Formats: sequence, structure tokens, C-alpha cells
Amino acid sequence: MTAPLALDPAHTALVLVDLMDRIVALPLEPRKGADVLAVAEELADTFRAAGALVVLVRTKRPGVAEQPPGSGLVHGLLHEGDLEVVKRTVGGFQGTGLDELLRRRGITTVVFGGIATNLGVESTARAAGDLGYDLVFVEDATAALTGAEHEASVRLDFPRLGSVVRAGDVRFVAG
Repeated sequence: MTAPLALDPAHTALVLVDLMDRIVALPLEPRKGADVLAVAEELADTFRAAGALVVLVRTKRPGVAEQPPGSGLVHGLLHEGDLEVVKRTVGGFQGTGLDELLRRRGITTVVFGGIATNLGVESTARAAGDLGYDLVFVEDATAALTGAEHEASVRLDFPRLGSVVRAGDVRFVAG
């Protein structure tokens, strides 16, 4: 992991992936969903206080008449001024308009957290990297179904795509 980062709030967005009741409740590693959620909420508060954009991405299963219980974002996570993006694939960019939303706001750096590290988070991040965004991964704001899946993303993949930090390392430069 890297040293603390100095991010520009005018050009940085926090993207939190699949923080939905039914996903947060899964048996996760290396930390519980409730722990991921607590860190994500603190990060979101930090971003909002700095004037940076918060984007909450959630999944919607295609082709079903009714979504499973717990398919909405965790209650209280979405605040006024945040963006909610609904995806129908593993990643958050395909067919959602997320790229356009970020570009219109001048975003060049995307900071990631959410569940699952190796699925929704990594898939969304890979697309963001392909689109030219600078990527930051907040390790303690992520978890997966197994420790091995989480570690493979955090130790092998994420360092090749961007910077890996802990929530306490995220700082903003004065505007």
C-alpha cells in the first residue's frame, strides 16, 4: 500500500459499489459487510465535506419481475447531492451513463470501495482505467466472498491499475 494521497476534490469521485442490504449481509472476508459499510460511510462523509462527488452504484438483476429483498442501497447511505447509478452487469460503467456523469463534472480520479472486491469493484475499476481515469482503491472499504479473492485483487491486480490505500490515507488538497 502507498503513503497518504493528496486528492483534488474538484476532480475526484468516490465510487462505492453494491452497498445493498442483501450484499452487505453476505459472509465476507477479510472483514464483515458491516465493517466495510462503516468505513465507506466515513469516506463518503469525508468526500462530501471536501466538496467531492460521491457515487453509489447498485445492481439490478435483469430479466426478473421483482428484485430480491434488500436490493436497494443501505438506508441512509445516499445523501442529497450524491449520484445513484443502477447497473445490470458486474461493472458499473456498461450501459449506465456513469462515464458521462463523471466527465461532465470534470472527474479525473476515481476512488473505489464496496463489495465484492474482485467482482463489482474490480470490474468497475477496470472499465474506469480503460476510460483513462486515475484509480485509487481503499482496501479497508472492500471485502469479498473469500479472503483469497480479496487478496488476489488487492495484492496482484489493484497495484497494476492504480494506488491501494487505507481510508485513513485519503486526504484532500485545499481548493
